[in-house]
Amino acid sequence: MNVNAHSEEHAVAATPGAEAQIAVVIPCYRAGELVLPVIARIGPEVGWIVVVDDACPLHTADLVEQRVRDPRVRIVRHAQNQGVGGAVVSGYKAALRTPAQVVVKLDSDGQMDPALIPRLARSVLAGQADYSKGNRFFQVADVRNMPSLRLLGNAALSLLSKLSSGYWQLFDPTNGFTALHRRTLAALPLDHLAPRYFFESDLLFRLGQLRAVVRELPMRAVYAGEPSSLSPLRQIRPFLRGHALNFCKRLTYDYLLRGFSVASIQLLLGLALVGGGGMFGLLQWLEHARQGVTASAGTVMLAALPVLVGVQCLLAWLAHDMANDPRTPYCQNAAETEASASLVDVSEGA
Repeated sequence: MNVNAHSEEHAVAATPGAEAQIAVVIPCYRAGELVLPVIARIGPEVGWIVVVDDACPLHTADLVEQRVRDPRVRIVRHAQNQGVGGAVVSGYKAALRTPAQVVVKLDSDGQMDPALIPRLARSVLAGQADYSKGNRFFQVADVRNMPSLRLLGNAALSLLSKLSSGYWQLFDPTNGFTALHRRTLAALPLDHLAPRYFFESDLLFRLGQLRAVVRELPMRAVYAGEPSSLSPLRQIRPFLRGHALNFCKRLTYDYLLRGFSVASIQLLLGLALVGGGGMFGLLQWLEHARQGVTASAGTVMLAALPVLVGVQCLLAWLAHDMANDPRTPYCQNAAETEASASLVDVSEGA
């Protein structure tokens, strides 16, 4: 069965019982035998396991097909490499064709413990959250086991992700251990998500636009020399570009197009004052430097005062933005909408 122009899907065996509510998506690239123990450790609470071979040079799909006899496994093959985001999207689409209510994304390299899946999915299954993700930084003692480069990189990416998504309480944005409610997943523009390593950060931005509720699960990650195709230095530019673009989109959507409030005025006024005062001060400094004279106190104050007031306005906007967390899960609102639509259909039929 064709999933899209570049992939194909088939089941290793029959679909499991209807009591299962969780599907697991495992994107694979250079995974090979590493994925086999990951699949073997997935518990009975999971009804469907979607293994996505993203044109893996180690032919992971063939290996799973030959060595795994788990009836829950389904395989999706990509003819061309689409990146981790593209692989997860193919897995999400396959999971949406099952009755699963929650879709968990699990890395193929064994960093994430499959035994944590019930805990990760618990709040999502209960309708208390739309999206749940792992956080490897919750326990300070666990951070000591993390490579220094990853630690510094995640700290910087977390700050950028807070700005671009609006989820200020979250950390570890690139953590690949996630659970997503079916209704929320169905509402996401899957074909517009970033196809490669920016996928998790872009997904948080899209969830923020839905006003989805996101929670974190403290967890430990294992670093045992597993292969990684991620080059931090090579990804700096696309990550900075992606976060900057999403940040501008979020400000435009949330504070100009979909809602205009006192915070919108604080944001616009703060940007205008800081930008205008800063530009005026720079021009005056260049002019006085050219003439070789010292600027008067009045000139300095004329440049500094707008900047100081503008910073205060931006701080007030930031306080509002940080306190503006979603309270009601999107999946609850979607369920209420579906129920209302059903009642209307019944009444019209009567």
